[in-house]
Amino acid sequence: MSIFLDIMYRILYMGAEERRVWILGIVAVLGYAAYWIAVGAGAGYRPAMLWTIGAAIAAGIAGHVAAVAIWPEGANQKDQRDREIDRFGQAVGQSMLVIGGVAALALALAETSYFWIANTIYLAFVLSAVLGSTTKLVAYRRGFHPW
Repeated sequence: MSIFLDIMYRILYMGAEERRVWILGIVAVLGYAAYWIAVGAGAGYRPAMLWTIGAAIAAGIAGHVAAVAIWPEGANQKDQRDREIDRFGQAVGQSMLVIGGVAALALALAETSYFWIANTIYLAFVLSAVLGSTTKLVAYRRGFHPW
């Protein structure tokens, strides 16, 4: 019970930007899991990918709107620390996009199936979101010291 109370306390008192990062990180992981469940159930990878990406975008927007409705104070305010953490997290997360792009290029040059190329790119986007979100959350929780 105390773990639940601790989580609720953290959610209630975290800043709006940190809450947004949590929402986007969770949506990325759940969307990717839903994609693989759909593909495993026999859905074609193209419609499953398009639907889960679209649903993840909609869920991220809905989550943000719900968070702003529940905790309106400071929802549209970013201070210098928030901007620096966001910039740092985006830079770290984009490293996964570069790695994924190079991997997809290598697969294309090897004339691999479209399935593997598309899934490599999708995985790169998901890992970018997860790594960027994790970096930002660590910066919010442990402190951020720009170089």
